[in-house]
Amino acid sequence: MSALEIMGQVMHAHGGPEVMQWESLRIGDPARHEVRVRHTAIGVNLIDTYDRNGLYPMALPSCLGREAAGVIEALGAGVKGWQVGQRVAYVSTVPGSYAEARNVPADRLVAVPDSVSDEQAAAVLLKGLTAQYLLRQTYRVKNKDPIVVTAAAGGVGLLLLQWARHLGAHVIAVVGSDAKSAIAIENGAHDVIVSSREDMASRVRALTKGKGVPVVYDSVGKDTFTASLDCLRPRGLMVSYGNASGPVDPLSLLELARRGSLFVTRPTLFHYFATKRELARGSAELFDVLSRGIVKITIGQRHALRDAVQAHREIESRKTVGSLVLLP
Repeated sequence: MSALEIMGQVMHAHGGPEVMQWESLRIGDPARHEVRVRHTAIGVNLIDTYDRNGLYPMALPSCLGREAAGVIEALGAGVKGWQVGQRVAYVSTVPGSYAEARNVPADRLVAVPDSVSDEQAAAVLLKGLTAQYLLRQTYRVKNKDPIVVTAAAGGVGLLLLQWARHLGAHVIAVVGSDAKSAIAIENGAHDVIVSSREDMASRVRALTKGKGVPVVYDSVGKDTFTASLDCLRPRGLMVSYGNASGPVDPLSLLELARRGSLFVTRPTLFHYFATKRELARGSAELFDVLSRGIVKITIGQRHALRDAVQAHREIESRKTVGSLVLLP
């Protein structure tokens, strides 16, 4: 088996952004049912920081990164339905996309349509599939549903605002600053709560005439979890899908009863798209709303792959807008 020498970001220990090192790597030919993808754009997501700091432990040394777009460079034995030179993107359960190329299981690939650029595909696949399962599966948003979206000016947040607005929801966005308030309005929010100077739960109650909302989509975690619960109507659903401010503290189930027999879920993308069929169906719906202009991608930051340390510093500052991509 031949080996290919590439460059990538390698971490030998968990810790801060500085643990990533720009190093030479060697990868072999794709194994059976794998393809080798030459990356053209790599998505950066908060889950990458959880992998890096050890919240989600991983074997070391390793590269970070769960998604990328690129071109198929080689096919392993048994691969059908794909061709060398074809534009593809992927989301992986195993980190490793912060590199110039990677061998990927063929059943985790999606074809990138001509209407979507490589940067857009890398920026949107993980976040967009997250938005798809949140809005269409975890809680199926209906016309006139009032919903709350925290971190609404972030990568997933902006997608949720646009898509939920299209579905007919009354979208209440929660952001951290007045500057982000304007961005939320531009992307479909009906009402905006600036969490640094407003009480989130009280404002939601006022906006819903005391009733609360049927669902809260919360990716902030520890800092907003209790307030998010207090936004819900009886039998409402708390969807906690991220930990930007840290993991949520342990919760007594009696608190759910006291607040109105609430439901809580902590979903992850890979449980919703575990099979090739599920992935194909979800990505088809995602690319459909993209191609029709229902959802637009905001790429707020671009960095060279060798500058991934700076990218992580920016995303952890919670001052980024939209998506962040790395370019090999």
